[in-house]
Amino acid sequence: MDDELYDEFGNYVGPELTDSDEEAGETEPFQDGVAEVEDGGGGDELDEGMVDESEDAAVAMGNAIVLPEEKQYYPDVEEVFGEDTEALVEEEDAQPVSEPILSRAKVKRMDVKMSDAPMGPRFSWKYLEKGLLTEPALTRNVAVCGHLHHGKTALIDWIVEDTHDVRWSADREVKFSDTRLDEQKRGISIKATPLTVLLQTLEGKSYGFNLIDTPGHPNFLDEVVASMRLCDGVIIVIDALEGVMVGTEKILRRAVSEQLDIVIVISKVDRLILEVKIPPTDAYFKIKHTIHEINEIIGSTSPDAPRMSPELGNVCFASARHGWLFSLEQFASIYIAKNSKVNFTSGDLSKRLWGEWFFDAARHIFVTSRPKPEEHIDPPERSFVEFILEPLYKLYSVTMGNEPDVLLAKLESLRIADHFEQEDLKLDVRPLLKLVLSSFFGHSSGGLASMLVGKVATPTIGGGRKASQYYMGPSDSREVKAMRECDPQGPLVVLITKLLPDQTCDTFLALGRVMSGAAAQGDQVRVLGDTYDPENEVEDQANAVIESLFLPCARYRYAVEKVYAGQLVLFQGVDSTIGKGATLVAADEDSKHLHIFRPMISTLRCGVTSAVVRVAVEPLRPSELPRMVEGLRMCNKTYPGLQYRVEDSGEHVLMGPGELFMDCVLHDLRSVFAEIEIKVSDPCVPFFETVSEISSLKCFAESPNKKNKLTFVAEPLEEGLADRLEEGIAHSLHKQSGSGLSRIGLNRILRDEFGWDALAVRNLWAIGPDPVVGPNCLIDDVLPGWSATDRDLLEKNRVSIVQGFQWATREGPLCDEPVRGLKCRILEAIIADTSSVRNIGQLIPTARRVTLSAFLTASPRLMEPTYYAEIMTPADKMSVIYTCKLMRCVDSQR
Repeated sequence: MDDELYDEFGNYVGPELTDSDEEAGETEPFQDGVAEVEDGGGGDELDEGMVDESEDAAVAMGNAIVLPEEKQYYPDVEEVFGEDTEALVEEEDAQPVSEPILSRAKVKRMDVKMSDAPMGPRFSWKYLEKGLLTEPALTRNVAVCGHLHHGKTALIDWIVEDTHDVRWSADREVKFSDTRLDEQKRGISIKATPLTVLLQTLEGKSYGFNLIDTPGHPNFLDEVVASMRLCDGVIIVIDALEGVMVGTEKILRRAVSEQLDIVIVISKVDRLILEVKIPPTDAYFKIKHTIHEINEIIGSTSPDAPRMSPELGNVCFASARHGWLFSLEQFASIYIAKNSKVNFTSGDLSKRLWGEWFFDAARHIFVTSRPKPEEHIDPPERSFVEFILEPLYKLYSVTMGNEPDVLLAKLESLRIADHFEQEDLKLDVRPLLKLVLSSFFGHSSGGLASMLVGKVATPTIGGGRKASQYYMGPSDSREVKAMRECDPQGPLVVLITKLLPDQTCDTFLALGRVMSGAAAQGDQVRVLGDTYDPENEVEDQANAVIESLFLPCARYRYAVEKVYAGQLVLFQGVDSTIGKGATLVAADEDSKHLHIFRPMISTLRCGVTSAVVRVAVEPLRPSELPRMVEGLRMCNKTYPGLQYRVEDSGEHVLMGPGELFMDCVLHDLRSVFAEIEIKVSDPCVPFFETVSEISSLKCFAESPNKKNKLTFVAEPLEEGLADRLEEGIAHSLHKQSGSGLSRIGLNRILRDEFGWDALAVRNLWAIGPDPVVGPNCLIDDVLPGWSATDRDLLEKNRVSIVQGFQWATREGPLCDEPVRGLKCRILEAIIADTSSVRNIGQLIPTARRVTLSAFLTASPRLMEPTYYAEIMTPADKMSVIYTCKLMRCVDSQR
């Protein structure tokens, strides 16, 4: 066939053909084939002819006419790119036009960008890792807490600036420990951030400090509780102008109940000087009143707690914005260094710089009564006003109100002019104040370090406290002894209280404290969850490998190979099976008997924070439900105070302490963890069910087999007892609650504070629904000889009855909400002798039904939560506040 007569598609393009030519062209190949067959010889020749013809036909196929549906217009992908290429064929319009064919890789970004070394520390990480942190006596674990906007993060910025080769502008707040992007946008701390630094005391001795910057908003008190669990002391930062706020009071009470050593930092003292411009004497009384309020709160929580006072060395004063902090001892050392005529030591002089001490200039001594003024001379002020506040006020006024030449002369008289150049004296007011005051106070962080070293317990002492408070195993075991001694050679026990998302937001870093032993990279460990029980080793435990260890420093971290008892460390590779907290132990046979630390969720319910906001969520596209469930699981990991559950109807419910908390959770769910659009229901509040009177009649319930019978009555708890139970005074009732408060101490509280008789105190069986911090009581009130109750059978089946009671108080009869403030008394219990008819399947539902019956006959009520807030505003802004309050149901008190 002539190729010139056909185009590339096989269509004939030659000259027109007549009918005879077309017929001849159609029959000619067939006739030729027949002729060849007829002329051929035997069978072999026929076969050879057919083979030759097939080969010729294969060559001619390139010019054959092929139907359009059978023709291959373009080469296959395999022919062009090779056989290893995978071809994907999609239907038309399966991909939206707005979506690119090859989209850019999406990188999750939750934190401010971190690098391995964004700044150079002035200390050696190797010296800190290999030297100080290996010695518990040279280490302190401290949480930095306080109310919202009282200066906690600014204090951390000042410490970072003092320990790193970096100088930040005084005109803006860096907020180095606010590592999340939404923290920077909102201007508040949302997550607790750990920080490990090396600080030197006033004597020049170096110590390693593990600090944790915590949020100040009341919605995020769960982060404060998680941080306090790891620390031995707490720095409570209080604004000098605002004083003690509602958040400060909660933190103080929590710190006292956790048996933490408390150090007070009166921050933002510059506000008294520059903002409200009150005289030094008034500033002294303002600070004194704040300290008095602190001591009242501490004393009402625990009469045995130490008193806070500057002369005792546990209160210091600061202005992180202007770069200074001092304690009385540090200020006294400044006087001694600049005046050789002072005959006091810094310790003796510091005790005379606070309180009712006056300086008698005529006799050059300190007296406790105001000296009589001489003629034309004002009476002397208190020593704190005369020797600290008045010089501080003058230093501010000199810096802000004089020309550079006059200021330089003043600085020369203070012997700090060598720190300044001529250009420095022409700076704006705020950076100039920071430069002058930081130069005057010198090594300011030394005063804070000295105070922490002297007032905060070492990890050895603090580890013993935490083992007594939280460890749920026997108090005389080998591991408890190792924790009390902070023994690096003991069995490995690590307390995990918090999970921090890594940069990819796909995995988490576990923040924990090594209670005993040593952990190294690559070690095999067992991860024991919050519901682990040594009697059932299969549940809530898994094996893991420690992939990496890090010392945290807010926006960056330092990798280490091994850590020892007493350290706060970030663990990588152990987060897959951790819910909110966990206990890490060595993966060997010796650790099979180890117990866990008391779950933090019970501590959060101890009057600290409650879930008062509830929302339901669902994906906008039902097909994305698995992604939403996985995102909720990750949100539940990183927020200690978040409660997540799936209702019987399939509804996914989130509960948290407040609106801001819930807004942050939903932001992370949408933008970070699930990355989907979700629908959120209107927020609502959970209720509690309670009773207001004693049951009007005795209530009984029979088991399904009619062989067992329980008789209960219900009545309200004494006023205030539910709050005390939520504080954890009944730990001793639970077999795995740790030592906590002993049963003798519990009996004394019930007898002395709430008027219980000895019989009721002795027969208190349990509390519920939580066995450690539940606000309801179950009492055995069966009197011997007055009923047909068999005491031995009742004691044998005590666990089943308690479980039924706790089940009933977990889901009340009115609207399936928890019960609060209920006291149930067992009046009679008729239990079958045969074990097969008094099993748990018979007694637990019976105890639940009789509890609900007694509840309904005791005038049941619903309790609605209330939200308490303090609002401080200038008088000219009151109208705006009232307008905002009208939008809500608010009961205001001026």
